[in-house]
Amino acid sequence: MTLRAYAKINIGLRVTGKRPDQYHAIETVFHQVDLCDEIDLVQNHEGIHFSTDRSELPSDRSNLCVRAAQLIQDVTGIHSGVDMTLRKRIPIGAGLGGGSADAAAVLKGLVRLWSLDITTDELEALSSSLGSDVPFFIRGGTAYATGRGEILESMPVTIPYTIAVVTPPIQVSTAWAYAHISPSPRQTGENLKDWLSALALPQTDIQSRCRNDFEQIVFAAHPQIRSIKESLLQRGARLALMSGSGSSVFGFFLEPQTLDGLEKEFPPPYHCSITKPFFKPTQD
Repeated sequence: MTLRAYAKINIGLRVTGKRPDQYHAIETVFHQVDLCDEIDLVQNHEGIHFSTDRSELPSDRSNLCVRAAQLIQDVTGIHSGVDMTLRKRIPIGAGLGGGSADAAAVLKGLVRLWSLDITTDELEALSSSLGSDVPFFIRGGTAYATGRGEILESMPVTIPYTIAVVTPPIQVSTAWAYAHISPSPRQTGENLKDWLSALALPQTDIQSRCRNDFEQIVFAAHPQIRSIKESLLQRGARLALMSGSGSSVFGFFLEPQTLDGLEKEFPPPYHCSITKPFFKPTQD
């Protein structure tokens, strides 16, 4: 069984406070893009085995794919094993949710591989123990998220823009970013869910109405990331923002030809990906 684990971008991200459990409260819109890892699952009878084409990724219990498989075993009591092979295409430490996407794909894949009686709602609830954004990747598509990012409201929207994602050769630690962020309590009025409906209105200045609270601290530490955002805006992006806590930056473009030469401007070790308008992930 081969699974696709699609990346996400954050269309806006507000850190609105610190919770009693010491996690930060956030408001964001998750949206999947056309960039994915691939994971092969093969049933065995000898336990959980994990391998990948990225040597820097761990293969023990600290790996989210391994933890996902063990979680399913622990909850169901099943004794079947699995060989997992990950082909990593989503940049690491880039604000695109690659590890969480992989974990969610493993959870969904093992329910099928092992013929388990677990509903999607049950899987979402289980997955939150692996990471705040893993429940979103169980659901997929586009979702308005609050709480730690695990309280989801699916949004029946399609994005009418070509989405360019540029990732520099920089990894930003999510823990570092949250340790340095100063929450800004949400003001009354428009939230990101309301703002999303304005995306397709050509007369709306969507750039000035959407923000990522992590940009200030991350740009100060890594001016190279700020430069990517400025470049995308110069190319005509209607919206350009950093995704998550960085380091990736995305842009929304009405005219895809304005992206000609993007990979020449940002050659390896930068990573560029393009998502066509109205993209929907392929269901495995």
